[in-house]
Amino acid sequence: MKLPVFCPSCEQPLKVSQLKCGNCPTEVNGDYELPLYLNLSREEQDFIMAFFLASGSIKEMARQANTSYPTMRNRMDDMIEKIKKMQP
Repeated sequence: MKLPVFCPSCEQPLKVSQLKCGNCPTEVNGDYELPLYLNLSREEQDFIMAFFLASGSIKEMARQANTSYPTMRNRMDDMIEKIKKMQP
């Protein structure tokens, strides 16, 4: 199950407010931003993982997805632009 990152009521980004240790009763409370990676869709996260597992080779990713290099490159460029817009 994927961690929810958007409010089911108003669709605004959620923030982390509490973390608990699974080994002891320690709890950490605050108002923390989620890492950028978690704000991406499952498909985008899978794309990044595939890129990593392909040793950063777009050519290899295209081969595995049975698509052309330019198609995969365009997808990569679109994701780069999206991530740039998400950064502060």
